[in-house]
Amino acid sequence: MEATIEVTGLRKRFGRTQALDGMSFTVLPGQVTGFVGPNGAGKSTTMRVVLGLDSADEGSALVGGRPYASLRRPLSHVGALLDAGALQPSRTARNHLLWLAHSQGLGAGRVDEVIEQAGLATAARRKAGGFSLGMRQRLGIAAALLGDPPVLMLDEPFNGLDPEGIVWIRGFLRSLAAEGRAVLVSSHLMSELQDTAGHLVVVGRGRVVADTSVADLITTASRDRVTLRTGARPEAMSVLAGAGATVTVTDRDTLIVSGLAAEHIVRLLGAQGVAFSEVSAHRATLEEAYLDLTRDAVEFRGAAR
Repeated sequence: MEATIEVTGLRKRFGRTQALDGMSFTVLPGQVTGFVGPNGAGKSTTMRVVLGLDSADEGSALVGGRPYASLRRPLSHVGALLDAGALQPSRTARNHLLWLAHSQGLGAGRVDEVIEQAGLATAARRKAGGFSLGMRQRLGIAAALLGDPPVLMLDEPFNGLDPEGIVWIRGFLRSLAAEGRAVLVSSHLMSELQDTAGHLVVVGRGRVVADTSVADLITTASRDRVTLRTGARPEAMSVLAGAGATVTVTDRDTLIVSGLAAEHIVRLLGAQGVAFSEVSAHRATLEEAYLDLTRDAVEFRGAAR
């Protein structure tokens, strides 16, 4: 089976809310693809349509070229983690996985393999109801891997993991992609995706805003921005704003300047006697690039203080 997810022209309305408005993208094998966007952008609805949990009003969603509903033993085609709490709390972790494996014609040997892969060996015989969120995430990932699928879809897999767990899952997701799998990861944690994903699908208001590599997105967001460090922040802001620059404060003595070249900034500040310690090309973070792209797509926004 081909390891791809193909989403084409998905439209979905819930009452008066247009949840999906022509959503289209492809997840290719061999890389981790981040799936990001503000709350209400359509990420969860898209994943539910791919998995046949919701039906689209228009468009198609295919796994390996086929609709999910047509897949025989679907866990061997696509593994998914959408809700880490979707388990029977009175069952042990191993019995939960045995029950899923039995439904797909898989044996106990495979259950023990994924328990080891997910780092659950010491907790396999504990009741899942007593697990922390991070442990439930690991159990959900083990369940997604049961059928050794070529396609994986994980919704917020970093939630609840401790630092060791986050380091583990970064490397684990990259290793799964390196085996030739298509890995789609929805997350709000840009810092984790920056170190994990090679490609990014950014969505807003039910449609794709950007479909690009993480490296290209950061390069574009970094362009024409300069980092300025100065102990005279108010004076520097006044001078630069007066010259037509856009100035953003990032901490007590650091400014991000757009609209002026570094050489021009040095000349301006020098002419006005404003002291500074650094002027350098700015390297944007994935979070900055994401916020720039989705600024007009945020539906729920807190008031500024």
